[in-house]
Amino acid sequence: MSESSAFEVLMGEGPALLTLHADGVAHIRLNRPDAANGLNVELLKSLHEVVTRVHGDGRARAVLITGEGKNFCAGGDVHTFLSKGEALPDYIRVATSYLQQVAALLIRLNPPVVSAVQGFAAGGGGMGLVCSSDFVIAGESSKFLGGATRVAMVPDAGVSVTLTQLVGFRRAMEILMLNPVITAGEAREMGLITRVVPDASLLDEAWSLARQLAAGAPAALANTKRLLWSGIGRGVEAAMPEENQAQAVLSGMADAREGLAAVIEKRQPRFTGR
Repeated sequence: MSESSAFEVLMGEGPALLTLHADGVAHIRLNRPDAANGLNVELLKSLHEVVTRVHGDGRARAVLITGEGKNFCAGGDVHTFLSKGEALPDYIRVATSYLQQVAALLIRLNPPVVSAVQGFAAGGGGMGLVCSSDFVIAGESSKFLGGATRVAMVPDAGVSVTLTQLVGFRRAMEILMLNPVITAGEAREMGLITRVVPDASLLDEAWSLARQLAAGAPAALANTKRLLWSGIGRGVEAAMPEENQAQAVLSGMADAREGLAAVIEKRQPRFTGR
């Protein structure tokens, strides 16, 4: 891996880690590898703290997001969600709020954001981070999945807006309602990601791009990013409260618990509309 040797550890423990490198790259690492970096409230709080820290540090000139282990981010932590039972709506309100704040912050950050995807990027977490990044480099064996409606919920992290802008309305409808598993090549062709690289060179390629951006004119890049995200960003933040409300309502239904159980048990769900 071509990670530079000179760096400052800003957050060295917990489910989200942050180092600031001498070349100006702020490296964010999702650090729940045993859970496929599935998002629970603890990880989301930590990630929010990390991104806020980057937002307030003028030394950061580019951001690189990676996931520890085999997967970038498998979405919400279905085991944690199912364990909440009828208290799930309250838990979902908190989790969704943090996730939406993270997505909005990534869009508003001055430094450009690069995500490096291996394994799965799924659900509101994985797809949310992908869709709110400025650049996405993916290993050739990586996969992408909407996943929310599969567990009787809705997309969040602003994905209802960002995904539509990236791939178009009809393709977004297909991804979010039919939940196909999308290969890296397909994701590149439809505009979901920036580049596909061999798995073995994923981190090298991601670091190279992050360093290239960090070496650029920071004010020009920040303003270009702001101009490109301007219209989409307003739409994302307008959609987020509606996503949050729908998510909380749906997570209180029996169908949501059935969907989560079906994913864990690797079977087809039996939805009743209740």
